[in-house]
Amino acid sequence: MTLQLRVYVPPHPLIKHWLAVARDAATPSVLFRSAMTELGRWLTYEAAREWLPTQDTTVQSPLGICPATYIDPEVPMAVVPILRAGLGLLEGAQTLLPLASIYHLGLVRDETTLQPSCYLNKLPEKFHPQTRVLITDPMLATGGSIIKAMEELTQRGVDPSLTRIISVVAAPPALQKLGAAYPGLIIYTATIDEQVNERGFIVPGLGDAGDRTFGT
Repeated sequence: MTLQLRVYVPPHPLIKHWLAVARDAATPSVLFRSAMTELGRWLTYEAAREWLPTQDTTVQSPLGICPATYIDPEVPMAVVPILRAGLGLLEGAQTLLPLASIYHLGLVRDETTLQPSCYLNKLPEKFHPQTRVLITDPMLATGGSIIKAMEELTQRGVDPSLTRIISVVAAPPALQKLGAAYPGLIIYTATIDEQVNERGFIVPGLGDAGDRTFGT
């Protein structure tokens, strides 16, 4: 079977609501942060389907023994926020994945060449091969930063098929690059916009997610 990139746009009304709040240029920074937190929460909820490792057992209820399913604590999980905008989605993701380790990866894009460079790398030297990795990156625009992040992760043993990316807005250039390089990857995004302008911003998008999150 040939692997191919899968991109899901969940039709959840809460995702649509908080996307609308985040897109609105009149939304103040404090409310924008709330929108990003909620989008992180609900996109992680959707991404966790059939991805989180589980184990079956039985428990004693007040009235009898019954089958039960738990998240398997023996399988490692990690959340990798792409700094700095990815921090906006982290809080929501972390509330659903409280046992996950958090590894920060700081990438900055040259405004002229649009090429990314790494200024902070807190990834471990090697990941366990069964690690489930969730990447939080609000804007998948030209694809430079997310490709760089995937390169750093796969060099350390991360399996793309066990990796999930959550984003708020994705665009074709990034999706095409990811599909060519990592066909087993799965992405959950609140929406897909068709245009990326000459500055590398998604249109209509939601502006600079980092600046809007941190009020800078």
